[in-house]
Amino acid sequence: MIQENRVVVTGLGVVTPIGIGKEKFWAACLTGTNGIKRITHFDPTDYTCQIAGEVQDFDPVQFIDKKEIKRMDKYTQFAMAAARLAIDDAGLKDIDSERTGVYVGAGIGGMDTLHNQYEKLFSKGPSRISPFFIPMMIANMAAGNIAIAFKLQGPCECIVTACASGANSIGDAFRTIQRGEADVMFAGGAEAAISPAGVAGFAQMKALCSDHNGDPAHASRPFDKNRSGFVMGEGAGIIVLENLEHAKARDAHIYAEIVGYGRNDDAYHITTPAPGGITQAKCMSLALDDAGLKPEEIDYVNAHGTSTQFNDRGETEAIKNLFGEYAYKLAISSTKSMTGHMLGAAGGVEAVAAILSVENDIVHPTINYETPDDGLDLNYVTNVAQARTVNAAISNSFGFGGHNACLVFKKFAD
Repeated sequence: MIQENRVVVTGLGVVTPIGIGKEKFWAACLTGTNGIKRITHFDPTDYTCQIAGEVQDFDPVQFIDKKEIKRMDKYTQFAMAAARLAIDDAGLKDIDSERTGVYVGAGIGGMDTLHNQYEKLFSKGPSRISPFFIPMMIANMAAGNIAIAFKLQGPCECIVTACASGANSIGDAFRTIQRGEADVMFAGGAEAAISPAGVAGFAQMKALCSDHNGDPAHASRPFDKNRSGFVMGEGAGIIVLENLEHAKARDAHIYAEIVGYGRNDDAYHITTPAPGGITQAKCMSLALDDAGLKPEEIDYVNAHGTSTQFNDRGETEAIKNLFGEYAYKLAISSTKSMTGHMLGAAGGVEAVAAILSVENDIVHPTINYETPDDGLDLNYVTNVAQARTVNAAISNSFGFGGHNACLVFKKFAD
């Protein structure tokens, strides 16, 4: 029988539309700061959706060697920055290269690079394509570049499960340390898909919010009756996971312990979640079983909470299916109400929010909630943060293709 190691969180790194670095991000979360504005990456005048959660004031030179920046798509730059922030936060100095790995996912990868290089191909011909086109675009290059930058020779993978990519990456990294295959893992997700094709593609699916009455700040409104679609976001969220004994040996600060991971698939539809939230409830149940926790031992659910009609109702039904009457005692909130939907990065960033809730006993709000919807009647921590004991939290991530991933974090006790 394989001995299962305990796994703890010792470092947090985030690049988001509401702040870069855990301190700015968390302060913005607690005050309900909106990060959604009119798109500036390109001229959105002709688009049905003209808003997004863009990362502000990002200077890659602060995190990446100048000569490397032009060889990286923006999603990789975000990932590199988040990894640097996480490694500094964890205080990691003497890294055992062979016992340290990277699992960083992306839902799409280098969308900007793809757009720009196709534009060159069609306007100037194949000889003008950059020799770095492919290694900039492919989704595994965030993980690969992090490994190269920090000389990490342990397990290194890119998990692509749409909007569940970041959470699956953290869960699989957790398993890797549990099984003794590594002592330290960098895990999470990155995305930078606010590009002409990305916005147009989601808009044509009728997935994006286009009816915000000229007010981007109120466009993302998870669980509100008048929600009308998600808002795209971008950034990265990467955490440092560590074997407990390894963390204790170097006297590391421990934010929380990761104790459970569940994943499954709706096997229902390529974009629409299965009705009734049955499979999502099962995914949360799998995570709780893995953690050895009962439903009533969970205090907070960081919801997938996309601000779409189908997701918010299905996730509410899933929570009710699993938790029963206890669902009404849970705190539930959506980080996406502030950041927009960061796609492959969402699971990483939202795991950070859940971890900080466990450490600090406070839950950030779901902003823009004004009008209750029939059947959506749980405690969504509307508009104002709630101070409450958070001994254990679930972070939910659900992706196109029916991918479901749930993580459980709890307070560390030796």
